[in-house]
Amino acid sequence: MGIFKEFKDFATKGNVLDLAVGIIIGGAFGKIVSSLVADVIMPPVGYLVGGLDFKDIKIVLHPASLDPTGALQKAAVTINIGNFIQNTVDFIIIAFAIFIVVKAANAMKKSQAATAPAEPPAEVKLLSEIRDLLKK
Repeated sequence: MGIFKEFKDFATKGNVLDLAVGIIIGGAFGKIVSSLVADVIMPPVGYLVGGLDFKDIKIVLHPASLDPTGALQKAAVTINIGNFIQNTVDFIIIAFAIFIVVKAANAMKKSQAATAPAEPPAEVKLLSEIRDLLKK
């Protein structure tokens, strides 16, 4: 029974819940960025480079083969460079957004640390009081 109690205590700690919320929001953010790149950014870029659809950029290693009736026998083997380019743009946007969030959080921590004076430990307070009493 001890292990279940330990797991419950671990799972209900604030940090674990914060992590779970962060993962869920991060997944949703990733989908938004993927849609932004695929549906908003890449079409104009493709248009500017001559009407190119990045999803169609492929290197065909082996073309699809059909049997005599026209049914697909083997699918084509391709290297999908266009998808790789889109995923790379996704990654750069997400990495930059995370960088900005972390930078803002670090700046906020720095400003809080600078404004809040450090409270001396109880031992130091006690020793200071004793020193002041001995001076008197």
